[in-house]
Amino acid sequence: MAISNFIVKPFPPLFHIQTNNYRYDYHTKKLALKSNIVCLKTNNISTTSPLFDQSRPSLFKDKDYKLSWQEEVKRAYPLEISNQNLNDDEKLQELVDKRCIDNFRMLIVDSVQHAKAGHAGMALGMAEVAYFLYRHAMRYSLTSPKWFNRDRFVLSAGHGCLLQYVCLHLASFRSVQIEDLKCLCKLGSRTPGHPENVVAQGIEVTTGPLGQGVANAVGLALAEANLNARYNKPDVAVVDHRTYCIMGDGCSMEGISNEAASLAAHWKLHKLTLIYDDNHNTIDGSTDLALSEDTSARFEALGWNTITIDNSQGNLDAFKNALISAHCETRKPTFIRVKTIIGKLSKKEGTSKAHHGTFDDDDVKQMKQKVKWEDREPFHVIPMVYREMQAQTNLGGRLEQEWHSKLNYYQNKYPEEAAEFKLLLPDGMIPGWESSLPKCSMSDPVDSTRGYSGKCLNALAKVLPGLIGGSADLASSNQAYLHNLGDFKQPDSPWGQNIRYGVREHAMGGISNGLALHGGGLIPFAATFLVFSDYMKNSVRLSALSHAGVIYILTHDSVGIGEDGPTHQPIEHLAGLRAIPHLLLFRPADGKETAGAYKVAIENRSVPSLVALSRQKVAANVEGTLADAVGKGGYIVSDNSEKELPEIILIGTGSELCLCEASANVLRKEGTRVRVVSLVCWRLFDRQPRDYKECVLPSSVSKRVSVEAGSPLGWKEYVGDEGIVMGIDDFGSSGPYSEVFNKYGFTEENVTKTAKSLLTKRSSITTQTYYIYIEIGISHSPFSSIL
Repeated sequence: MAISNFIVKPFPPLFHIQTNNYRYDYHTKKLALKSNIVCLKTNNISTTSPLFDQSRPSLFKDKDYKLSWQEEVKRAYPLEISNQNLNDDEKLQELVDKRCIDNFRMLIVDSVQHAKAGHAGMALGMAEVAYFLYRHAMRYSLTSPKWFNRDRFVLSAGHGCLLQYVCLHLASFRSVQIEDLKCLCKLGSRTPGHPENVVAQGIEVTTGPLGQGVANAVGLALAEANLNARYNKPDVAVVDHRTYCIMGDGCSMEGISNEAASLAAHWKLHKLTLIYDDNHNTIDGSTDLALSEDTSARFEALGWNTITIDNSQGNLDAFKNALISAHCETRKPTFIRVKTIIGKLSKKEGTSKAHHGTFDDDDVKQMKQKVKWEDREPFHVIPMVYREMQAQTNLGGRLEQEWHSKLNYYQNKYPEEAAEFKLLLPDGMIPGWESSLPKCSMSDPVDSTRGYSGKCLNALAKVLPGLIGGSADLASSNQAYLHNLGDFKQPDSPWGQNIRYGVREHAMGGISNGLALHGGGLIPFAATFLVFSDYMKNSVRLSALSHAGVIYILTHDSVGIGEDGPTHQPIEHLAGLRAIPHLLLFRPADGKETAGAYKVAIENRSVPSLVALSRQKVAANVEGTLADAVGKGGYIVSDNSEKELPEIILIGTGSELCLCEASANVLRKEGTRVRVVSLVCWRLFDRQPRDYKECVLPSSVSKRVSVEAGSPLGWKEYVGDEGIVMGIDDFGSSGPYSEVFNKYGFTEENVTKTAKSLLTKRSSITTQTYYIYIEIGISHSPFSSIL
């Protein structure tokens, strides 16, 4: 059953501003515009942005609440208090915000001191920014933390995790209680040393490796823009939220952030706001040690709307005005450079010593004196702070209810689009979607596994509206392109489901994680050559760590790439990627196994999958392979042993499986009992019950040969002590692919020769693992020519 794709033009923007970049003047407290043409327009459709919502009721209508705050700020700021300030709700709100931030900072200090570990410096310096986002700007719901239309927040500078943990606690998220702040960095706690999305609700993505969060945020904003264009209508918007990301100096230096920022500007992701904590410090010292560029100028050159503000004095108005300009911008993402003081309040403030570690007792005492906190116990929270934050959560609850009302209206007026949209929200899929996968037979034309992969992708795209992705400038080579579904491009085709990443593998991986974790039911794929997986290895690792169901399509998976030579021929890559916990790595042998790999990858939305595919065509679909058997990771392809055990087992993956089968046929004609096993996914096979694994690889059959044109690492576990590993422990060679395979012994003749040598050996308890590099003459090849 196919779902049609709806091409919907985006409705006119709620706000429009014709300008370039801004700089906040701290002395005049105004935004200075580099361009003096400003045009702010609104439609009849009212925005739900809290920054523009003037209808929110004041909490100070509650006289007891107001009186409690008046007493608190009198105590804290005796020199700033006057009757006018106390009775003017706007002035009082400024003082309340200031006191909330004091409390915020003291929770950070208490958490680090109690844990005797952590990174307080960045969190202390950015307290105003984080507080303002969660108290006045962001839309989120406590009753439904995964509410689809919530704003997304990403802390790319993940070492500053206390910044987010304290916000979540004060906002009353159940996932972070006071006891959780007391357990910072403790084993098994919900407050680990860097934010993990699978540990605490309210954390959108797992961050830590610097710069990754920037790419994740671009992915989240990309998901919003794409779904917005595909499903919104002129009279109703069911997709309308923003993405905020905080990054630090380290994130700015890492190349992935620049790759992702370049794409964000190219894609005109105007609902993305990147907030740069410019505190001029890294672990080793001042950023002057390694950095002299103008970061704002770089982002401006990339195509961002850039704003610089000085928050060293804690001025919330400056940040509020910067966010207003970001909300008004409709063509560019916004980069807000916030000048801060690392470790604010501490004796170490402004220095790299404040980056991490605890504070001495005298320093803590002085910090408490500065904010009039001397008589309060550790982890104290002023009771009114919770209620103050509750104002924003209440607003989020109302906005969520309004969104559900919109969704009901949408469903009544646009039932077909609504059915598709609602199917995506819970990562749902049409029943029977797997039947769309191609059915391959022995009579089909020969093709490479990358060719079979392309057919699978396009078949799936007809029934999976969430499928979206692209390649790192290799779409035609990877055969990873969704035909007739357009390229994502604003303003021409923001509904397109093909993403042009350019030569940016690392950003591609990080952005794909954002797409997968957005919650909009998107199924992202990311394609490149297997050898270039090195460029995005950290993103692949984080896919597994954060349960992001990205599908990595990595072609040119062996020395079979041929003429491009050692720089492009992957050797150690399969072994390294297989070592990543939870990652499902498939190396299919033919069309049937390729279809089977996609079935498993699509079904498993909480783990990433990697499909390694050949450039060269395989001889044919291997007789005995089964798409459904791929789910077990390894299975018997053929066996002439009947009721007896085989004398030898040949184990292969990918394009080398047909070598095993061809060799087995030769040996069988000579009277040998031979079993051929496809070990298409090691991890899935390892998860099978012991009885099943024993059935496929009987422990009593010690004579085994594995055949894979890559590193031999790891194969010993499957061939056993007396088995032989046919692998490559070199960097490959440049030449026609058939000659390269010949050089390293990957021919039918050499597999047969190796098997015979093993059959003639006596059993031994010593390990007999060999790397086969026998050079033989070019003869019959089981592979057909490369395109």
